[in-house]
Amino acid sequence: MATECCSVFLADNSQQHFMLMATDGLSPDAVGRLTVGFAEGVIGWVGQREEPINLADASSHERFKADPEAHEEQYRAFLGVPIIHHKKVLGVITLQQSEARVFSEDEEAFLVTLSAQIASVLAHVETKKHHFSAPKQSTHQAIHLKAVAGAAGVAMGQAVIYSPLVDFDSISLSKIDNIDEEIECFYKAVELTRNDFEEMSRKLSEHLPSDALNIFEIYQQMLDSASIGKEVIAHIKMGWCAMSALKIVVNKFIDQFSSMEDDYIRQRATDVWDLGCQVLKNLQKKHHHTEEHLKVAEDVILIANEVTASMLADIPRKNLKAIVSVKGSTNSHAAIMARGMGIPAVLGVEELPLMDIEGKTLAVDGYNGFVLVSPPDAVIGEYQKLLDEEAMMQTQLLEEVHLPSNTLDNVAFSLLLNSGLGLEAEHGLHLHAAGIGLYRTELPFMLKEYFPSETEQATLYRRALELYPNDPVTIRTLDIGGDKSLPYFPIVEDNPFLGWRGIRVTLDHPEIFLVQIRALIKANIGKGNLKLMLPMVADVGEVDEALRFIKQAYFEVNEEYKAQHNVKDINKPSIGVMLEVPAAVFQLQELAQRVDFFSVGSNDLTQYLLAVDRNNARVASLYDSFHPAVLRVLAKIANQSANLHTPVSVCGELAGEPRGAILLLAMGYRDLSMNPQNLLKVKYVLRHISVSTMTDILDQCLNASSAHNVKAIMDKVLRAHKMSHLIHAGG
Repeated sequence: MATECCSVFLADNSQQHFMLMATDGLSPDAVGRLTVGFAEGVIGWVGQREEPINLADASSHERFKADPEAHEEQYRAFLGVPIIHHKKVLGVITLQQSEARVFSEDEEAFLVTLSAQIASVLAHVETKKHHFSAPKQSTHQAIHLKAVAGAAGVAMGQAVIYSPLVDFDSISLSKIDNIDEEIECFYKAVELTRNDFEEMSRKLSEHLPSDALNIFEIYQQMLDSASIGKEVIAHIKMGWCAMSALKIVVNKFIDQFSSMEDDYIRQRATDVWDLGCQVLKNLQKKHHHTEEHLKVAEDVILIANEVTASMLADIPRKNLKAIVSVKGSTNSHAAIMARGMGIPAVLGVEELPLMDIEGKTLAVDGYNGFVLVSPPDAVIGEYQKLLDEEAMMQTQLLEEVHLPSNTLDNVAFSLLLNSGLGLEAEHGLHLHAAGIGLYRTELPFMLKEYFPSETEQATLYRRALELYPNDPVTIRTLDIGGDKSLPYFPIVEDNPFLGWRGIRVTLDHPEIFLVQIRALIKANIGKGNLKLMLPMVADVGEVDEALRFIKQAYFEVNEEYKAQHNVKDINKPSIGVMLEVPAAVFQLQELAQRVDFFSVGSNDLTQYLLAVDRNNARVASLYDSFHPAVLRVLAKIANQSANLHTPVSVCGELAGEPRGAILLLAMGYRDLSMNPQNLLKVKYVLRHISVSTMTDILDQCLNASSAHNVKAIMDKVLRAHKMSHLIHAGG
């Protein structure tokens, strides 16, 4: 830029000043020593105004504050630009020149661009550092790491890092000549892995109900020749050695699942990785982790880049107090198992420097999703109180698990589960759910190298219907597109979330849709608890076309079973639509004339209403289902559905949040579907408040000006009802 001086000042909020951290032009001795108060000088002025300041002669400006140590009296021209990340001023970058002049618009634009790029780097480094490497770190101040609550509870213990014995990154791809020998080697490794899974299941069976151990059965299915195993064999036949073939296949599935928006499906990448590591260990003939290296503390906080079900089986239950995972979410099988074992879990601590906390004392909050590293004695004392409160709260929740789902004024409600391939594990938690409000069918399709057959699908769906024989099981038809593509049916679009997805895909491919509908109808024979749900509906014409296909499939199955099985009456499933596209909200009357029920997908509805991709870190903070506009739309749906005499439920995350559940019941919703970890606390909250009270609260929230105000109103109500411990648990 042909200028004489460039400097960077970084903000120190604890001291309320900017400090010179780098310069080319000022005195090098001033770096790390020269400070400017937030309200002082031209530098402070840039930070206050949060916009560029361009002065021809800064020395003559009333805000100018000279510092002899910096030797800046020689400079007159000044251009300062704030370094801002997510509305927070991180610092100021300046240009100075001895000649008095105004920097050009192009120069100013360039510096603004540069500051924006610097901001993202600084923000990442600031988060990553977390002062772990500070040489004079205070022993009286705990380090607070925010994450995602995976399993309820609080715990304290010593951090133990679980490092995998094998690493796919270390495997170099190589080819071989003796294909038969490599295939035999792979088969032996698979057999050893099957034995390992049986042993893991045996170890955990003492602490988990049998159904909750289903993850190892899922692993066994994935090893079958018709799934991942088949593809590994195919790659070996191409000439790849067994380890290379395994790496290629595992990485392909991981990449595929990791790119999904649906968190439940995205977490299956972890299962594939865990499975792959177990096979790789046996291919490399490496021993499993022994318990010896995990006995470094009586109270172990297990920490890993990604905690898996296999890791949990490696650690003595009496030692394990909590798990902390750098990656992962509430839908991971490790989180599901942790909930079944009563172990607090915190997930998605993405900036956690693993090696820096080995052996440190940790306090883990599985309610609000954070970790305290090296807390002082006073904080440890407070956490001991929380442990006592948590034990009391769990007792309260479990005491009511068998009681009716009725509010204080005796209004009945139903709590259902959102689930998928891991349904058996969740069913084993004995939550006494009133059925399945959302069963995702995408995952079995994604684990195959071809569309699953009608028989395969029918077997899978029937298993789900049998788990809840006396309750409704709502199964969503294939919802691919957007971020969910199949390896054998790729969908590539510029804007996939507004493109070819959900019902649009299956209507364009009746050969896929009809097979799935036939499988669902067959699974429902003799059961009668199937509710069939159509996703991503935006137009009544889509429903009309889907109904024609459903009628055709029913006729075909009916004829087949009359002829071959002497069955006279085939159960007809209830049919409904997901309300997740705003356009559908304004066609409720027409839709009600065609279907039996509605189910609000509040996650996507919120995303589309607010035009926010909640997986985009830059705008994720704008995604909030408590936004007054979202609440008003939900209230409209409930009111109009009641007028149309059409049952309506909610199956998004809002239903599983105690404050959200209260508002939804006040609107008139009576069926709420949620992830398993939220069911007991939602039931407790709704049982201890009346609908009449909820209605008064709703009026205030619908008139609120922001999501923040809505939450403040709800928190106040919960405190007034002596459920502040559930505010803590609710996050």
